[in-house]
Amino acid sequence: MLQATRAEAESQDELAPVTVRHLRQVLLWPLRLISTAADDSEQRRAPWRLLRDMGEASPWREQHDEFTGDAAQFHERHYNEFVAFLPYVQRFLYGEGRSGRGDDEPSERSPMRVFRRHDIAAVRVQPRAGDAPLTLQVVHVDLYFFYGVDIVLLNVEVAGDELPLPLAEELMYRFGRAYPAGWYADGRPQHSLTSCEWLDTEGRVLAASDAGERDAFLAHVAEHRAPRIAAHWEYVLAPLVNHHSAQEGALRFRQIEYYRMPMMAYVAVDDPAALTRSDFVRLGLVTGAGDVSQRVESAMPYADTHLADFEQRFCYDRFWSASGAAPRTRYLCSGLSLVVVGDAHNEFYRCRTRGVLAQFRHQHYLLFLIAHFQKATLLMVSDQLAEALMAMDLTRPESIRRFKRRIRIAFVAFLSFTHRYWFHEVSEQAHVKALWKMCRQHLEIEPLYAEVKERIGDMNGYLDADALRRQANTVVRLTVVTIFGLIGTVTTGFLGMNLFAESDASWFTKAVLFLLVFIPTIALTMYTMVKSKRLSDFLDVVSDERVSTWSKVRAFWSVWGRATD
Repeated sequence: MLQATRAEAESQDELAPVTVRHLRQVLLWPLRLISTAADDSEQRRAPWRLLRDMGEASPWREQHDEFTGDAAQFHERHYNEFVAFLPYVQRFLYGEGRSGRGDDEPSERSPMRVFRRHDIAAVRVQPRAGDAPLTLQVVHVDLYFFYGVDIVLLNVEVAGDELPLPLAEELMYRFGRAYPAGWYADGRPQHSLTSCEWLDTEGRVLAASDAGERDAFLAHVAEHRAPRIAAHWEYVLAPLVNHHSAQEGALRFRQIEYYRMPMMAYVAVDDPAALTRSDFVRLGLVTGAGDVSQRVESAMPYADTHLADFEQRFCYDRFWSASGAAPRTRYLCSGLSLVVVGDAHNEFYRCRTRGVLAQFRHQHYLLFLIAHFQKATLLMVSDQLAEALMAMDLTRPESIRRFKRRIRIAFVAFLSFTHRYWFHEVSEQAHVKALWKMCRQHLEIEPLYAEVKERIGDMNGYLDADALRRQANTVVRLTVVTIFGLIGTVTTGFLGMNLFAESDASWFTKAVLFLLVFIPTIALTMYTMVKSKRLSDFLDVVSDERVSTWSKVRAFWSVWGRATD
């Protein structure tokens, strides 16, 4: 309705420029940890200990709880965040209380651990060649670890004010790229920032992007068959190092999802109703500004048929009205992005304690984090199963035993994930519940979970069937040995008969006689076990009354014939 009113009021095709009064962009990058520790070791289950034990050698410092670690700084927005979630989600996010802060027992602490670095204060970016450099405030840089799961999530939040809408759209589109998608003919990186520099509190450059060094990225992929992470992101993650790099590091990571990081954005404009449908499509699907020479209603990034159901699939319009605490507020969710657009002049929309901005940075951020953590974990388990299968060599018993062990550990880890981290619902608050459902649907988490569960069930079923087969073969061999050993036992032990009366002989004589009997018995038993499969087939033929005597004789002689299978 508001869009129709705007279209009627606008007599010209070209629309007035829109300024984003405040922009918050939150990146969330899931990575897989590659550990050299044993699969069942505490170091593997709690990888953050390595980071914590580095002390001053690492810029990361542990946050003692999800909020601030200090009860005096526990604010109302933290309380609102806490009560928004269901009890089992609260235990996942916050643990059982502050009394567990001195120990490392997972039952006493939150299974989620947060580390933060404070040396990066700002970031200077140039979205496209020809754009003026822009400095954004870095609100925080965090790492999220999870007990018993080889996943770490990098979280970077930046903020900027008074940005033209096309520039904000380009930042949302280009900032969260782990490496360039390609290069133009003149060497400029495609889809990523032209330049990016991390700055400290005094404005000094800490690290800069090397996205323009095409040859370095090409050589890395040619050698390692894995992408090279851009230098400014490697700096942020250090001392975590890329698993395929030549750097030394106890904590190593590997890319697990697409190189474009999942992203959240808070957009405050003067009049949300002034945004065209094309603007909402570009914001919701994070497509970039496109041709910014003029802003027109009809400048859609995709075909009309592709966008016919955009509002139904990607928009949450419960608050998209002229009334309410935050009028003209629209949520856009595509799974890989979660964007909220609202009125910059509305006090509740920009409130950092109780309003939409506080909800965006707390409740909505955590539901976004949980959804992407679940997806990343499922993808990691799928990768682990594939790696275990590819590493198995049927000709090497050690490889088979290693494969079985890895599958068993993966099965236990999947059960632990299911009972500790798998949530179908996280909240009963209507808007949180709706955004959670939209996010999960677009990420297709439920089908992914079902697929991984089926795969790991098939693997585990194979191991169980193989174990039963081996047990059955063992029982067959023991049965054959027992049957043929019974003949000699009954023969020599009939009525307690002793063939050699040597009870009064010397110990030497008894020992010699014992060995003369013991060694052939061992040899005969081992030979019987070697022939146990054929002897078992022979016994099956003998027990079949429909088989002729001559066939039974031939079956007996086939015990010593040439193997045919």
